Amino acid sequence: MNTAPESTTTEPTTEPTTPEKRFPLSFGLNTFGDVTNDADGRPISQAQTIRDLVGHAVAAEEAGLDYFGIGEHHTDDMPLSAADVVLGAIAARTERIHLGSAVTVLSSDDPVRVFQRYSTLNALSDGRAEVILGRGSSIDSFPLFGFDLNDYEALFEEKTNLFAHLLRGGPVTWEGTTRRGLRDQDVVPHLDTPLPTWIGVGGSPESVIRTAHYGFSLMLAVIGGPVSRFAPYAELFHKALDQFGQEPQPIGLHSPGHVAATDEQAREEFWPHYRDMITKVSATRGFAIPTESSFLREIGPDGSLYVGSPETVATKIAKHLPIVGANRFDLKYGIPGMTDESLLTGIRLYGGEVVPRVRELLG
Repeated sequence: MNTAPESTTTEPTTEPTTPEKRFPLSFGLNTFGDVTNDADGRPISQAQTIRDLVGHAVAAEEAGLDYFGIGEHHTDDMPLSAADVVLGAIAARTERIHLGSAVTVLSSDDPVRVFQRYSTLNALSDGRAEVILGRGSSIDSFPLFGFDLNDYEALFEEKTNLFAHLLRGGPVTWEGTTRRGLRDQDVVPHLDTPLPTWIGVGGSPESVIRTAHYGFSLMLAVIGGPVSRFAPYAELFHKALDQFGQEPQPIGLHSPGHVAATDEQAREEFWPHYRDMITKVSATRGFAIPTESSFLREIGPDGSLYVGSPETVATKIAKHLPIVGANRFDLKYGIPGMTDESLLTGIRLYGGEVVPRVRELLG
C-alpha cells in the first residue's frame, strides 16, 4: 500500500482485540508493480513489469486467494500509475478473485473519476471490485497533478466526503472548497452491486475515526515496528463505529513479505533488495536505513515483515491477526530487483501452503 506509519502518541498494547465473528477470514496479495530483474540481474522494462502483473493475479486466483490489489505509484521502479487499467485486464482473465487498489491516492485524484473507474471495474468483473483509499505517504503524485502539499489534510477529507456521497447512488449534490460542487448530478456507471471501500491507515487515530465516520472498512498498513502497537486503533475503530451509529466493518492488516521454500532462501532473496529500496527512499520518507540486525528484528515473531518459509509466515500471520482484531491479511509481495520467478513461487506458496495453515492455526 502507498501508506506508511504516521506519527502517533497512542500507547501500544499487546492485548488482543477480538475479531468480528461475522466477517470470514480472507487473504490477499498487494503489489506496487515493482520492476523485477532478469536472471542476469538486469531490470526488465516497465512495460513487461505491467504485463507480468496479469500473470501474477491469475496465479493468485489459481492458488485460492481472495484478493489482488495494485497500489498507485509514480516512480521509475514502481511504475503502476494506472492500476485500474491493469485490473481491467486481470478481470478479463479471472473469474473469482476480488480486484482493487492498494491504495488509490484520493488526495491527488478526482473522486468522481475514481468512482467511475472502479464502478466500471465492478461491472467488468461482475461485482468483484474493491477500492482502498489513502492520503498517500509518498508525495510523488502531488506535484505531478498540480496539488499543494499544504492542502494535504483538507484534500483527503473533502474528497473522501464526496466519494461517500457517490457511493450512495442517485443524483449527487455536494459543495466543497477543493473542487467545484455538484448539483443533482447523475454519475455513471451506476453500481449494480456494492463497491467495498476501505481506507488505508498507517498510524493516525484521526484517520481511524474518519474511516468509522463514513462506515468504511479499515486497512491497517503496518510496515515497520511491532504489530501490537496497532491494536489500539482497532479498539478505537470499533468504539467510533458504535458512536457514529455505523454497522460493524471488517479490519484488514497489510504488510510486506516474501515466501520461499526455506527461511534462509526467503531472507537471501528479499534482504538485499529490501535494504537497497529502503535506503533509496530514506531521505524523503524519513525511514531509518536498515541493518542486518534491524532486518532480523522485523522478520522476527513481533516485527512487521513476513519473510520466511510457509510455516514461519503462517505462524506469524496467525499470531498477529487476533492482536489487531483483523479478519483479512494482505501480503505486499515484491521488491524492486527481485526476479519474476521468485515472485511467482512466493505467490503459489502463500496461497497453497501459508493460507491453509493460517486457517488451521486459527481454527
